[in-house]
Amino acid sequence: MDAADSYLIGLVGSGIGPSLSPPLHEREAAELGLAYRYTRWDLDELGSAPDEVGDLLAEARAAGYRGLNITHPCKQLVVEHLDELSPDAAALGSVNTVVFEPGRAIGHNTDWSGFSRSLTRGLPGAPLDRLVLLGAGGAGSAVAHALLSLGAAELTVVDVDADRSAALADGLRSRFGDDRVTAGTELTAAVAAADGLVHATPTGMAEHPGLPLPAELLRPDLWVADVVYRPLRTELVEAAHERGCRVLPGGGMAVFQAADALELFTGVRPDAERMLRHFAELVDPVAGGAGARA
Repeated sequence: MDAADSYLIGLVGSGIGPSLSPPLHEREAAELGLAYRYTRWDLDELGSAPDEVGDLLAEARAAGYRGLNITHPCKQLVVEHLDELSPDAAALGSVNTVVFEPGRAIGHNTDWSGFSRSLTRGLPGAPLDRLVLLGAGGAGSAVAHALLSLGAAELTVVDVDADRSAALADGLRSRFGDDRVTAGTELTAAVAAADGLVHATPTGMAEHPGLPLPAELLRPDLWVADVVYRPLRTELVEAAHERGCRVLPGGGMAVFQAADALELFTGVRPDAERMLRHFAELVDPVAGGAGARA
C-alpha cells in the first residue's frame, strides 16, 4: 500500500480520552483495506487553550495529517482558521471535520447528517409535525438543522439560557422560514403538544447525571431521542422506555457522524451497519446497542 492509500487523522478537543472515535475509524478503515491511524490531540494533556486550535491545525497539517475531527470546545473556534466551509458547516457556524487539501483546509459538519441518518434509521416513520429540542448549544444547533431538513413542521427550542435559544431560533428562521421555529419558555406546554422530543444537553452524561426534564412529562405517544451516548442508556432513555415511548439512544448519531467523516477523509464510503455493530461491541453489550428501542 503506497502513501496515497495511507491516512493520518486526529481528534482535537478537551477531555477526549474516553472517545470511541479512534477504534471506530481504525477498524472500519482496516475493513476497507486502508492504512489509517487515528490519534488524540487532547487540549488538557497538551496544555493548550481552546483558542490555540489554529496552531494545532497548522501543526497537524505540517505533520502530514489528512484531516482532523474537532470536538468540544473548538467547533466554533476553528471556523476562523479554515479556508473554506461546506454549505452546512457555514450555515451552522460549527465544524467537526476538517479535511486538508493542497493549499487549503476545508471545514465540514457531520453532526447534523449523523443525527439525520440515525433518526431515519432508528425511528422510521416518526411524526415530525411538532417537535421540542432541549439544548441550543453546538449539538442542539446540529440536531435542529437535521430536524428541519428532514421536514419538521414546527420546532420549539428550549434552553436554560433564554438568549441562546432565541439566537438559535433566529438563525434557524432565517434559513428555514419564520413559521417553523420558536424559542420556547414553557417546557411543560411544549412537550404536551409535541410528537417528539430531542435532548441535546450534557445532562445524562457520566459526569452530569440526572434527567433533563420531569419524567412525568413523558407519555407513550411521544418519541424521544437522546444525543448522549456515554452512557448509552441514560436516565432519559430509561425513563422514556419505561413510559412506553419509542426511544432513540445517542449511539447512532455517534456512529453515523463518524462514518460521514471517514468518507470525507478517504473518499471511500464505509459500511455504517458494520460500524454500528462495532460500536455495540465497544460499549456495554447490555446497554442495548446503538439503535432504537421500541
